[in-house]
Amino acid sequence: MSARQEHRTGRILKLLLERGSVSVEELITLLGASAPSIRRDLTRLEGKGLIRRTHGGAALVQELLYEPFRYDTAFQTREQRFVREKRHIGLAAAELIKENETIGLTAGTTTTWVARSLRHRTNLTIVTNAVNIGMELCNMPGLKVHLTGGYVHWPWSFSLVGAAAINFLGDVFLDKLLLSVSGIDDERGTTTNESDEALTFRAMVKQAKQVIVVSDSSKLGLITPSLICPIEDVDILVTEEAAPDEAVEKFERRGIKIIRA
Repeated sequence: MSARQEHRTGRILKLLLERGSVSVEELITLLGASAPSIRRDLTRLEGKGLIRRTHGGAALVQELLYEPFRYDTAFQTREQRFVREKRHIGLAAAELIKENETIGLTAGTTTTWVARSLRHRTNLTIVTNAVNIGMELCNMPGLKVHLTGGYVHWPWSFSLVGAAAINFLGDVFLDKLLLSVSGIDDERGTTTNESDEALTFRAMVKQAKQVIVVSDSSKLGLITPSLICPIEDVDILVTEEAAPDEAVEKFERRGIKIIRA
């Protein structure tokens, strides 16, 4: 593939990550390329399993992994809540990741969107305690994916926890950790709902050079039962563009870099 083709397919994927779907006509206008070139790009991306062709355009691949959870109300609620914001947060967080880094992804719906934004990348090592993230990334040739081990206590969360997960993480060093939370407060730190999950997430924080919290604004200022880490451990917060200034400024005053997507 030429450098021009690679650049163009990268832009197509970014547009799909932002929008979910796009038409050939839109791609022709936005990219300034011919219809045959766009169609060849889409065919190439579909062959890699990154997109699926639709009538007159293309859409982001929706993983078959989630089929058994189609009628699981708890899962659907978590997956669909703030979906547009999570997609944009995931894309912005993925932009922070550099080639040849080792990246940690905790279980969570927002980190799942980060993972989807990395599927086309190369020369990355991914460490995750999320079964669904492991499944979404396992067939991507440019990514080396490690699952922590452990057991799934809450099936709808896909989150591996327990001694096996924590022991595995003790031997791993992460350049960056993308941390999904149930709440983040400028005084109480980052929290989640389950104590076993908090212990696994905490082990990932301990092994990371940089901690990046990915969170929509509904979780800013929220405190849930189990502490993951104090606010001093957080380096960057990625949230949506419309997050309230008052909520965001509290974290800025604590020295945290804010990225609004």
